[in-house]
Amino acid sequence: MELTPFLFGLYKLVKYLLYPLTWTLLMMTMTTVLLCLPLSHRRLRWARISAVSALIFLVAISTPLVARPLLATLEAWYPQPSFSNQEHYDAVVVLGGGVLPRGTLRPISDLSSFSKNRTACGVDLFKQGYADTLVFTGGSGHVFKDGPRDALEMKRWAERLGVSPDTIVTEEQSRTTYENATETHRLLGSASILLVTSASHLPRAAALFTKQGFRVTPVPCDFQTQHRPEDSWSQLDLFDVLPNGHAIEHTTVAVTEWVGMAIYWLNRKL
Repeated sequence: MELTPFLFGLYKLVKYLLYPLTWTLLMMTMTTVLLCLPLSHRRLRWARISAVSALIFLVAISTPLVARPLLATLEAWYPQPSFSNQEHYDAVVVLGGGVLPRGTLRPISDLSSFSKNRTACGVDLFKQGYADTLVFTGGSGHVFKDGPRDALEMKRWAERLGVSPDTIVTEEQSRTTYENATETHRLLGSASILLVTSASHLPRAAALFTKQGFRVTPVPCDFQTQHRPEDSWSQLDLFDVLPNGHAIEHTTVAVTEWVGMAIYWLNRKL
């Protein structure tokens, strides 16, 4: 089912509600409301429970001790493929990861770090001769206005990296990973592809593209963690128990990917 602007906005809102930091804010809001009401023993007890829960939860999601293994379970899903010189695919397909629009400070639209890393990985595979076509998929992620499209900006970046524009195909309408798969299938059919995206995003993306009939070889890139989950514990140091902003980002990515896979599975899209 194609998402109307209203449904796409609802999708973005639900995604926001999945963020762990949103859960923390909800618990803090509940604490504040309880303390602003006329106090009773029962309300005071629930306010204390809510406050302590918010603190424990915030520490948990912002601690590398929790965030790294959680994200690494996704990034370790697919190993780097081993290629032979004889292997050839119909296309290298690279998924968009966002564009930073221009403004009064940023002079031009620029790819996010996710999109840049994915593009560089796809270009590298293409230049090694594993496919004759390089496909970039991704439209605008804006709800209320039309913004720069991932695929076009990634194509420009690939051309700066030395790829001929005649070998690049862009898909500029998709706004979600599911739409990446369906819109790319309209262009290529049931092709054999090297699927390139961030390692944490690849489990969901590979399943969606396989469901559409592609013969998928997953290629992870843009790793955010250093070690596999089972190896993380041997590399711990004091700073891994101290909260930081990067850990919140890692936890958020992991939670949204796991929940996203569950939702797509329940909707029979995986």
